Amino acid sequence: MGYQANRQRNNDIHLQLYGDRMLIRSIEKFLRDTGMAATKFGRLATHDPRFVLDLRNGRTPRSDTERRVEHFMNKYMENAHVG
Repeated sequence: MGYQANRQRNNDIHLQLYGDRMLIRSIEKFLRDTGMAATKFGRLATHDPRFVLDLRNGRTPRSDTERRVEHFMNKYMENAHVG
């Protein structure tokens, strides 16, 4: 692997790790703000009650799962402010 390819791969890994940390930080803030249990969040957002625990332990979600989780949090907060 050449220098440029290796550098790009390292940048991609860094961005993925940064994105994973941002997702779990967003989820943790959502849980604090709503008072929702982590297992309930996982069931509602991903149909996986262990989702948040697994993220806390280093799980890397697929990009479509990240989008679904972000969509769930946005819709939940929209509905919370309407009612």
